[in-house]
Amino acid sequence: MSATTYKILLFMKRRPGMSVEAFRDYYENQHVPLAMKHGGGVKLSRYVRRYLEPQPHAESGTNEELPYDVITELWFDDEAMWRGTVQYLSTTVMVDAVVEDEKNLFDRRTMRIATVVEREGVPG
Repeated sequence: MSATTYKILLFMKRRPGMSVEAFRDYYENQHVPLAMKHGGGVKLSRYVRRYLEPQPHAESGTNEELPYDVITELWFDDEAMWRGTVQYLSTTVMVDAVVEDEKNLFDRRTMRIATVVEREGVPG
């Protein structure tokens, strides 16, 4: 049996001068509820925030800051809803309340979006 999941990935960097701890706290407790409120009827099957933590490179020992602090995943079971959301996000500026809140949180000029069609099956 094979299942198909449609995803939108949002790659985001915290605004300059904001600590990692403050970023994560603000995102979870301020921005997530605001984004859900202004979701416009989008039916997500999952809304996942994956916070990135850089690790030392085995050869060089460097542990430099990554270009992004979080990869947010918007999961959809419905292809039409996914396509409509991709169209909206790639052509429309979010409502003013969300944009203003993002300025408190993200370095908006570095934000990127990508889509994923994921198929999973049981081997054998």
